[in-house]
Amino acid sequence: MTSHTLNELLAEGVRGRYILVRSDLNVPLDGSTVTDDGRIKASLPVLSKLTDAGARVLVTAHLGRPKGAPRGEALPPPRSGPAGRTCRLQGHPGGDTVGSSAKEAAASLQDGEALVLENVRFDARETSKDDAERGAFADELVALTGDNGAYVDDAFGAVHRKHASVYDVATRLPSYLGDLVHTEVEVLRKLTADTQRPYVVVLGGSKVSDKLAVIDNLIGKADTILVGGGMLFTFLAAAGHKVASSLLEEDQIPVVQDYLKRASDAGTQFVVPTDVVVAEKFAADAAHETVAADAIEDSSFGAQGIGLDIGPDSAAAFASRIKGAKTVFWNGPMGVFEFEAFSAGTRAIAQALTETEAFTVVGGGDSAAAVRTLGFADDQFGHISTGGGASLEYLEGKELPGLSVLDR
Repeated sequence: MTSHTLNELLAEGVRGRYILVRSDLNVPLDGSTVTDDGRIKASLPVLSKLTDAGARVLVTAHLGRPKGAPRGEALPPPRSGPAGRTCRLQGHPGGDTVGSSAKEAAASLQDGEALVLENVRFDARETSKDDAERGAFADELVALTGDNGAYVDDAFGAVHRKHASVYDVATRLPSYLGDLVHTEVEVLRKLTADTQRPYVVVLGGSKVSDKLAVIDNLIGKADTILVGGGMLFTFLAAAGHKVASSLLEEDQIPVVQDYLKRASDAGTQFVVPTDVVVAEKFAADAAHETVAADAIEDSSFGAQGIGLDIGPDSAAAFASRIKGAKTVFWNGPMGVFEFEAFSAGTRAIAQALTETEAFTVVGGGDSAAAVRTLGFADDQFGHISTGGGASLEYLEGKELPGLSVLDR
């Protein structure tokens, strides 16, 4: 079956109805400061459509991993409501997500107003592995919508989780696909079916183990996989090179060696950096120098050196590959972009994506935060995903519970 869309719900009429919306407001924080509000901005269009149509909108979302108990990761108060309409935050010192304060706040909603419920992960049942526990929490969320409610999933960053507010509520209410999720799926389909070639994938981030399944699934599908970030050192070690004190997953070396052999047979080329920026220590002001990737221990820092970015030659080579592509997917920074001295590799990748004629997708998470931190605008890329983990699992070929439950 095909998921019902938000436009179908709006055509049915929503004025005066309670609409439960799962949004993704899981933004990165520096203390209490939101460092990247991309997910909040991406959530507003659907909320605006519903409130403009007179719906009484109940927003569920999570922030962080509080593991079932309040610990300072309460959802931040909204700065303004969607489209200038009233938007309230139902907060509670004890983390009451569906209790008396939530019921009172929901009951007082007027047509065209929105209420953001407290962090759903303050309730341990949200992420429980027990179907009955999750179901009980879902029942309480659904009860807030009254007799004629509906559910809209607009949280792509959570669709790979079988959680109460993502999966179980969709089995209890008429359910619809939010515009944000719909767009994400359409974009990712372009990366998995009838993909325009050459298809270049850029993978970074800290660990190979985080990307094993997606690498496995991309072999034979991508033309080129460019490897950067901390994971590059496991690739270098797999080729027999010493990496000093750089991040290394020794247990993954045989896996990477197998990937390299299989990729060669399948027509996919792995491209690993030829030079690396090596630092004396992991710090923003650390002394550093650029060395050949096969001579990391020959740097001034010897065996104590730590690789924190790809080098300029590698960045230029990667950029050239990107500019010659027709489709590019990027997930994971090339280095420690948060430190200016080690941000050049990531910046070069982002810049190349803005200059290529290819269809470009930035795969959420740290990659999305990086492009914004480095001063790039969202509209300079074909698409910036709101869900790093969900994007990867989609590309791995996994079934995403939050999507499959809507296909009923």
